[in-house]
Amino acid sequence: MPEKILILDFGSQYTQLIARSVREANVYCEIIPYNKKVEITPDLKGVILSGSPFSVNDANALDIDIQYLSENLPVLGVCYGAQLITKNFGGVVEKSDKREYGRSKLQISKKDDLLKGIKSETDVWMSHSDTIKKLPDDFIITASTPNIPVAAFSSKENLSSGSNAKYPVFGLQFHPEVYHSAEGKKIIKNFLVNICHCRQSWTPAHFISDTVEDIRKKIGDKKVIMALSGGVDSTVAATLIHKAIGKNLFGIFVDNGVLRKDEFEQVLQSCTSIGLNIKGVDAKEYFYTKLAGKIDPEEKRKAIGNSFIEIFDREAHALDGIEFLGQGTIYPDVIESVSVHGPSVTIKSHHNVGGLPERMKLKLIEPLRSLFKDEVRKVGAELGLPDALLSRHPFPGPGLAIRILGEVTEERVQLLQKADAVFINNLKKSGLYATVWQAGAILLPVKSVGVMGDERTYEFTVALRAVTSVDGMTADWAHLPYEFLSDVSNEIINNIKGINRVVYDISSKPPATIEWE
Repeated sequence: MPEKILILDFGSQYTQLIARSVREANVYCEIIPYNKKVEITPDLKGVILSGSPFSVNDANALDIDIQYLSENLPVLGVCYGAQLITKNFGGVVEKSDKREYGRSKLQISKKDDLLKGIKSETDVWMSHSDTIKKLPDDFIITASTPNIPVAAFSSKENLSSGSNAKYPVFGLQFHPEVYHSAEGKKIIKNFLVNICHCRQSWTPAHFISDTVEDIRKKIGDKKVIMALSGGVDSTVAATLIHKAIGKNLFGIFVDNGVLRKDEFEQVLQSCTSIGLNIKGVDAKEYFYTKLAGKIDPEEKRKAIGNSFIEIFDREAHALDGIEFLGQGTIYPDVIESVSVHGPSVTIKSHHNVGGLPERMKLKLIEPLRSLFKDEVRKVGAELGLPDALLSRHPFPGPGLAIRILGEVTEERVQLLQKADAVFINNLKKSGLYATVWQAGAILLPVKSVGVMGDERTYEFTVALRAVTSVDGMTADWAHLPYEFLSDVSNEIINNIKGINRVVYDISSKPPATIEWE
């Protein structure tokens, strides 16, 4: 069992970034709701308290027993977590004169183990409306900013009986986990290595050996069925399961009619080439029937999800002795499905979390459930999967159905497939594909007047979408060259009858989302 850090989530938008920073230091961590009991186990090395949209002075403030934690483990509080430590141990937190948000200069006054090796003055990212006015007696200030006197603090080396903390406790008023905090990841690494004494042994190779062994123990000589999509997650998950049980894994790839151009044939070929046992099922017409007349995005998602379950269930029953269902669920899917006392909300339904129909009576196997997207790619590389597969952009489970605004018809799918293929192929030819996290075309339910030769046209509009990101939780629009966009626009309009206008989406996430539906 790997050593572990727990991150208690108080609803911060940055909680996953803390986890990513810990994982990047080769230390395993888990995010749990703040109110879930912390079990003190030998593998648990420390606890990090996240930020929160709430105030520690709210009548219903989110609270935990930090005293209990500090008697057993090192504790690091970030923003709200730091304020909660302050209040729990007798300090004073009050409303700031003004909300501090954005870059600030951290000025270090004492280099403790947390701030070891950090520049005396460094950029950090602030996001808070409360401020620490007075620290508890057993704590000392280690850093300030021009606006706040307590930007970082730690417990004294020889604590008095006031707090009874047996392990070091630290607080940061800023967010070390965000990109704008110049040495933030180094601070987090200091907590992991200098304070929690983690060995940094969480590597792709260790993950593979441990996971394959776990799968063998769990499955034995039983059979697994799995839906394959050709995407990174499902392919890496299937490869891990295949490595453990070989031909007892049965892959099913369903053509739901809203795949990219030629994707059905390409996926079957690529999966076969890496040794996976896969069967292709052409169900386009069935899906088009179920999507007919549906305009609401969630209705389209549910129609596709329910139809897929029906077809997949039919294929599963055609095989004898299937006892397990494999899924490519990854960690962000799991976290986004958790509500923490209200702060987090469901943005959209996830196609691969829950929803396992009772009639299938299959046990679930999810080998990637603990990994972030970039970790999945690293595991895939360690497994020897081709780079072309691992670098493939994420593609939504409902496919082009949520990139066709309005009703999905076969004619509209074919239009979008052609436009999307032009965009993606040009990204690859120009060497821009690898610089983009996700890209695709969106067919708008809008027609506009155009002129081609001596004729007036009245045809559809396509929006191009390309974003840069690390894990898809936040994203910025990709600043693609004007010449490139011009070439793509010209090729689409000149070669695809039915489209006479192309626009480029320059919205970031948040406030927009990556997909339009």
